[in-house]
Amino acid sequence: MHKAKYWRVLKDKTVQCQLCPRFCTIQPSHIGNCKTRKNIDGTLYAINYAKPVAVHIDPIEKKPLFHFLPSSTSFSIGTAGCNLHCKYCQNWQISQASPEDIPYYNILPEKIVEDALKNKCKSISYTYTEPNVFYEYVLDTAKIAKNKAVKNVLVTNAYINEKPASELYRYIDAAN
Repeated sequence: MHKAKYWRVLKDKTVQCQLCPRFCTIQPSHIGNCKTRKNIDGTLYAINYAKPVAVHIDPIEKKPLFHFLPSSTSFSIGTAGCNLHCKYCQNWQISQASPEDIPYYNILPEKIVEDALKNKCKSISYTYTEPNVFYEYVLDTAKIAKNKAVKNVLVTNAYINEKPASELYRYIDAAN
């Protein structure tokens, strides 16, 4: 588990997540609406950190981006969870699951970047589910990728608050 960013303590060890406009109030031992942030004894944790449920190499056009690194491949990752509940989500099996209830890989940010480079991918895409709910993992991976000249792609619903968006988006090269 990884301590979450963008939250505050309320009372009686209850916390409020401030990552997205839902501003979930989370009681101890409970999770937020996105199913990825858990209050453990008054501290909010990102329980999906470094736990992707989907890892693939995709053509960049699948993101779909057609004028960004055309004909290249992107190392694509996604964790369980989402802050929206769209009726016709094509990845609902993973977007509506909790990281505690679905098989996942343990892959640290450094390894994601290493694997992207090893597979000659010009970018890393944070996709399949909502990357804003694996915010800390995206941020840490994107920083490393940027230092290694690997581009970062966010496939997002953009349902995120301004402060966390400002911190993350300076490392993002393309979004859709």
